[in-house]
Amino acid sequence: MNPLTFKQDRPLDLIAIGRLCIDLNANETNRPMEETNTFTKYVGGSPANIAIGSARLGQKTGFIGKVSDDQMGRFITNYLEKNKIDTQGVTVDQTGAVTGLAFTEIKSPSDCSILMYRDNVADLKLHPSEVSEDYIKQAKVLLVSGTALAQSPSREAVFVALEYANKHNVTVFFDLDYRPYTWTDEAETAVYYNLAAEKCDVIIGTREEFDMMEKLLNINESDDHYTASRWFSYRAELVVIKHGGEGSIAYTKDGDSHRSGIFPAKVLKTFGAGDSYASAFIYGLMNQKTVSEAMKMGSASASIVISRHSCSDAMPTIEELQNYIDTAEYEPVV
Repeated sequence: MNPLTFKQDRPLDLIAIGRLCIDLNANETNRPMEETNTFTKYVGGSPANIAIGSARLGQKTGFIGKVSDDQMGRFITNYLEKNKIDTQGVTVDQTGAVTGLAFTEIKSPSDCSILMYRDNVADLKLHPSEVSEDYIKQAKVLLVSGTALAQSPSREAVFVALEYANKHNVTVFFDLDYRPYTWTDEAETAVYYNLAAEKCDVIIGTREEFDMMEKLLNINESDDHYTASRWFSYRAELVVIKHGGEGSIAYTKDGDSHRSGIFPAKVLKTFGAGDSYASAFIYGLMNQKTVSEAMKMGSASASIVISRHSCSDAMPTIEELQNYIDTAEYEPVV
């Protein structure tokens, strides 16, 4: 069963809003960053990766965000356009802000880390006035990422986008994407995450991310059923809680739950799994798949991406994804 409905008369399948940055992935793996000499440059940022993943799967995708007025900003915009992502919602900063950089360290398949440079970044300068109601109402889905809530005016821009989406019956997916290094206060983080989640139809996050949101309520015990039922009292129709190697569980408002398994992969790195999962999961739901089938698609896409060097460039096409599902081993989780 799929509890969601999408407005089929919209020209865009999905619009993402939020972070556009540069990933610099280590070429020398199995060593610390101190011993890494070269990196390969990719477009990054969770909402950017999800939008790219959606476009690779054949969806008509757009983006709302802000880039720096320099070579890095132009690199990002050009890359989005090459991947057939509509960029009319992408504006250019005029204040001298820079592009955020994420240097990745790959010590081993299970020991990866990210060194972020996020001071005075252009993506957090997105202003509410730069969010177009006419643009958002052209979409079936709005994808919101939690990182964009970290600072003003980007924070307010997201809430304006959520208001427009709710007004025009655009289905809202909230990928929690909690990055502690972009926030200064746990209470502030929890407040804005909770306020945003109240306006969303689907909430996707790890157990740890939901725990962060519930700290504000002094809830000390992680309980998936409690977490899901709390959001069903607002707009949410579907809550997905990810448990890493133990798979993920999706809860629907009617009381059903769906548990997905994993596709064992030859892991190169751990990052990128959540973004690739989200893009394929959303694609499945938008293309008449059941929740369980969409979760399986998400798990397959995640396994493909963690076996490759990049995140954005690694996103599979629909043909690659379907072939992987048909041929790779799948381990249900009981």
